[in-house]
Amino acid sequence: MPDPSSEPPAKLRWGILATGHIARAFAEGVAHSKTGRTQAVASRTAESAERFGAEFGIPNRHGRYDALLADPEVDAVYIATPHPMHEEWATKAAQAGKHVLCEKPIGLNAAQAERIIAAARENDVFLMEAFMYRCSAQTAKIVELIRDGALGRVKSIEASFSFALEGADPGGRHLNKALGGGGILDVGGYPMSMARLIAGVARGLPFAEPDEIKAVGHLGDTGVDEYTSAVAKFPGGITARLSCGVALEEPIAVAIAGDSGHLTVPLPWKPAFRGGTTQLLLKRRGAEEPEVIEVTTDEYLYGAEADTVARHLDARQAASPAMSWDDTLGLMRALDAWRSEIGLRYDGE
Repeated sequence: MPDPSSEPPAKLRWGILATGHIARAFAEGVAHSKTGRTQAVASRTAESAERFGAEFGIPNRHGRYDALLADPEVDAVYIATPHPMHEEWATKAAQAGKHVLCEKPIGLNAAQAERIIAAARENDVFLMEAFMYRCSAQTAKIVELIRDGALGRVKSIEASFSFALEGADPGGRHLNKALGGGGILDVGGYPMSMARLIAGVARGLPFAEPDEIKAVGHLGDTGVDEYTSAVAKFPGGITARLSCGVALEEPIAVAIAGDSGHLTVPLPWKPAFRGGTTQLLLKRRGAEEPEVIEVTTDEYLYGAEADTVARHLDARQAASPAMSWDDTLGLMRALDAWRSEIGLRYDGE
């Protein structure tokens, strides 16, 4: 009989709640993760769940979300619904005793985030907001460079994430106010979370809260922010220039400047999607050319996210640079402030 102590630990059994584009990316990632496997999927229709399950080899297929939460073979649930449904299903998953990875944004506002976190705490389950880039080898390298003083004293951060939808449907989730549409909630969390991370690491902290946020933006015909820019001031004299949008194509990048150099991140949000090598460009003060720093990983981006969950189950929340509960709450407050600056409120707020 084999020694039980020598046997590999059982893989975390995932249930995916919803079957949209982001759910597909996560299913592929879990299939290439070190710690997990997808055991179940749920959709609003049995047909959609069957198609998704057949494509990814998922054995348990449910035509109702609550059926997945009742599935005894599911340990952790990935919430991949539209934004306004995150609070309901993340809370119900926690109440069902399932660990929770909730796609960003964790809710429509900080009040919803607080209630979701309270549900995780009350039911003693893991919870993390799913900013997958925070779990990547590239982000870990950026943090290492800042901590090691490669840029000297950090003074300025620039970060953007914008895209233009071709033939966008006003009723689709990106532009529909009832679905939490707009740039800030869809992609604004990326530049704001990066700025918070870097401003914190620069001062020896896991993240930092901005002292001040100012913003302008364009609200389209459907009432959501089609594109917007913000400036934020952090402790230590660090400033950040942030932009996002769902109806304007802008360069996507991150740049961090210090008093002895600056770092450019050409692919900040989806580095090495299926593993591989990405590059960081470090221009030291006085150097003629930037130093190319290569970051190579065999991890799928969403697989690394799933593995991050598995590594931190006992602590019930992830460690920085992944999203802790306090980091998520602070981020949602910052996004609330950004929306307030441009006059965007959702129904019921």
